[in-house]
Amino acid sequence: MAALPSLRQLSYLVTLSETLHFTQAARRSFVTQSTLSGGIMELERLLGGVLVERDRQNVRLTPLGEQVVARARVLLADAQDLMRLSREMSEPLTGDLHLGIIPTIAPFVLSRLLEEVHAQLPKIKLHLHEAQSEKIIERLEHGHLDMVFLALPFDTRGLKVAEVAKENLYLVCNVDDSESADAKSLNDLNLAHLMLLEEGHCLRDHALSACPIDERKSEHHLKASSLPTLVEMVNANLGFTLMPQIATHASMLKNNEHILIKSINDAPSRSLALITRKSTPLHNEFEVLLEILQKICKEIC
Repeated sequence: MAALPSLRQLSYLVTLSETLHFTQAARRSFVTQSTLSGGIMELERLLGGVLVERDRQNVRLTPLGEQVVARARVLLADAQDLMRLSREMSEPLTGDLHLGIIPTIAPFVLSRLLEEVHAQLPKIKLHLHEAQSEKIIERLEHGHLDMVFLALPFDTRGLKVAEVAKENLYLVCNVDDSESADAKSLNDLNLAHLMLLEEGHCLRDHALSACPIDERKSEHHLKASSLPTLVEMVNANLGFTLMPQIATHASMLKNNEHILIKSINDAPSRSLALITRKSTPLHNEFEVLLEILQKICKEIC
């Protein structure tokens, strides 16, 4: 049988693709630069093609290198799952579990989630990673996260998906904004005053899916980097926004006498989902965490 690339060589290439710098890639791989460079050169010899273009100023992947990196990420994630499989068989429901979660869900479930995991999975050490959907899905695919909790619709790229809950978006406006406060549906709202999260947040996309706003003319629309910022903008009567149901019970809204929260007809909705790789060995953890999240969201929503 012909010699095959090693996981270490593939790991060197993936790390180099992320840094495009041999010294930084070697440092992240805890090896010398010559060791990393030699490993990649041997990988090129085994594969019979150039993977990396090098000159004094730049490092870039060739088209072949980009394809090899994409496949290497899958192989490395599968290898990590293989290592976890042995532990799962001998010591189920133990060890570290890395969960990615998006910012429009995290603040409203984390305290309850930590309590329930501590009670039901006492031998699990839960590590939480908050980031936007694209980032945590990417990290899940690369094997850096075990599961992610986010909102659909979103491209889950063939991953294992289990629904946690469904929720509508609610109109949130200032009590002095009589036009918005009297609205019964999206058609009654002046969408020029709709305030959204900045690009990259899936909640923005969910809102826009139901609102006929020309994105080419959207630069004048006010954007925020977080839900608390949106609330402050509504509080200042700069416009109105659409908030997920899971957020409507938070103190930033519930205890704010200047803000009105109401359901409206034809409001957009989203589904909350727990997602993992199909190759994961953490089936028991996935099922327990799914039940925990379903219980929390049922109580909140």
